[in-house]
Amino acid sequence: MSVYTNITLQELEGFLKNYSLGALLHHEGINAGIENTNYFVTTENGRFVLTIFEEVGFDRLPYYLNFMAHLSDHGMPTAHPIADLQGNYVLVLKDKPAAIVRRLEGQNVLTPNARHCMAVGHALAQIHLLGNSFNGMQANPRGIAWAERTAGRVSHKLSPEDQQLLEQEVHLRKHPLGLEIPQGVVHADLFRDNVMFKRHALTGIIDFYYACNDYLLYDLAVTVNDWCSDDSGELDPELYAALIKGYRMERTLHPREAEIWEYMLRAAALRFWLSRLHDQIYPKDGEITHIKDPDVFKRILQARIRHTPELDS
Repeated sequence: MSVYTNITLQELEGFLKNYSLGALLHHEGINAGIENTNYFVTTENGRFVLTIFEEVGFDRLPYYLNFMAHLSDHGMPTAHPIADLQGNYVLVLKDKPAAIVRRLEGQNVLTPNARHCMAVGHALAQIHLLGNSFNGMQANPRGIAWAERTAGRVSHKLSPEDQQLLEQEVHLRKHPLGLEIPQGVVHADLFRDNVMFKRHALTGIIDFYYACNDYLLYDLAVTVNDWCSDDSGELDPELYAALIKGYRMERTLHPREAEIWEYMLRAAALRFWLSRLHDQIYPKDGEITHIKDPDVFKRILQARIRHTPELDS
């Protein structure tokens, strides 16, 4: 979340007239995440988050917002989108798609312990199971085609060693799995800054704007890489065990998922190394911007190449 599109008080007040949210009391830009413009908005009827989508088109947004509503309606602590007076989740603001969702309670935990990781694993499995009753379908926008294209854009800016690592991992990513393993709706970005807690109670899951249909194991790998890695990129055994245990409390892993666990962990690390490299090399203009360090995921990728822990099925 960042601020690339500035809105005036008058523009926001005019936009809110499309909703039944009461008068605007306060608003401020959010400095977190990297893709969209976000504002905290407080009205007479509560606290909300306004998102202006900088890259996502109108055609893809119903999938994200309907899935968020689906999860919330089934008891998951996700930010339910707010419909306007005509029942629409997506409107236009400054010639860009925009949506309002409820603001969730709690705080990010940037240094999690085992209890936090177990709760996240449990919630991720619940998302995967609830995805079985969601009818939407959307391919992963950050799949292999994107990886090849993005690698081509950034490779010439890297050191020879990093170029070699990137070429190796993109080649691996292109290799077909040849296995039938479970697929479904995935969050694809369940990082620490997208989950809220009150002490050890998980109170909110946000930012479903990379959600798609993909391998469930890929989503687990994305989550493990962020929640369980130390500063060197290595997995903390206690955090790792707790997250996997929490996940398996809800969903039984397929025996074949263990066979490609290293592949998925490396694919997940590559995806975020690449996207952070791209944002660092080709930054977007904005009033408040937040660019994350790509070396974090290079270290995670290198650590997974050195060693991958077992995935108990």
